[in-house]
Amino acid sequence: MSHEKYQRLIDNATALPPVTTAVAHPCSENALAGAVDAAKRGLIRPILVGPRAKIEATAARVGADISPYGLVDVPHSHAAAAQAVQLIAQGKAEALMKGSLHTDELMGAVIRREGGLRTARRISHCFVMDVPTHPEALIISDAAVNIAPTLEDKVDIIQNAIDLTKALRVPEARVAILSAVETVTSRIPSTIEAGALCKMADRGQITGGILDGPLALDNALSLEAAAIKQIASPVAGRANVLIVPNLESGNMLAKSLSMLAKADAAGIVLGATVPIILTSRADNVMTRLASCAVASLVAQARRETAARAIA
Repeated sequence: MSHEKYQRLIDNATALPPVTTAVAHPCSENALAGAVDAAKRGLIRPILVGPRAKIEATAARVGADISPYGLVDVPHSHAAAAQAVQLIAQGKAEALMKGSLHTDELMGAVIRREGGLRTARRISHCFVMDVPTHPEALIISDAAVNIAPTLEDKVDIIQNAIDLTKALRVPEARVAILSAVETVTSRIPSTIEAGALCKMADRGQITGGILDGPLALDNALSLEAAAIKQIASPVAGRANVLIVPNLESGNMLAKSLSMLAKADAAGIVLGATVPIILTSRADNVMTRLASCAVASLVAQARRETAARAIA
């Protein structure tokens, strides 16, 4: 299967210095191999955090040489999550990567009020999906972190996604706020929120992208469907960011694309002090590399923002 969309991301990221990444509990074969593969490609410089004996045994099973990488020995996965977050708080890493621990365990350390990685921005997840039948990558948010986001949460979810498009060097963020229909109706609350979010963008409360909504999925992605419904906007039929009403709908959309359209789903968590790489046991090598490439590009965008602030 061709992965030209992901390959472009990887090519852009390999032109940058590898991002130092705290890898929390890489004790399964997939988790460790993913970090090592990304390091070999020059995407990340891993610091492996977990029980030394388990990590070394896993490396032996997969035939991986981990001697070039830092290794912080801690007794268990809970300690690995806490220590990986601490490395970032100490300025020793610019990204966090999930290993073979549960997402809730890692995110619990991230969002801890004392010593965590919170910012003023709501933390949210973005899938960067490579759909073979679609001409460009699709960003879907939020399908993994925020279960039932409020209107205020969605402002941050959208802003995080728009900021991601800029980091990925996408020329224009065209944001479709999805619902079941494309008209505002009190019977479907997500349509009212979509209308409010678009007005908030008009008033500068969301910046950097073009928003439209509510839009149904077909008229968000198909110019023909948009024309049939007589929807004229810069987003309808051309969306590259899809904002879903809630986690269930987003999760089903992403997995439908993966299962039925053979799409790949790189994942990144934004809104913390550093990008967080979330990979799945089912991810193939290209998807794992793409997730690391996305984190590298986000880290570079943050460096550039910090440099501009100092200047």
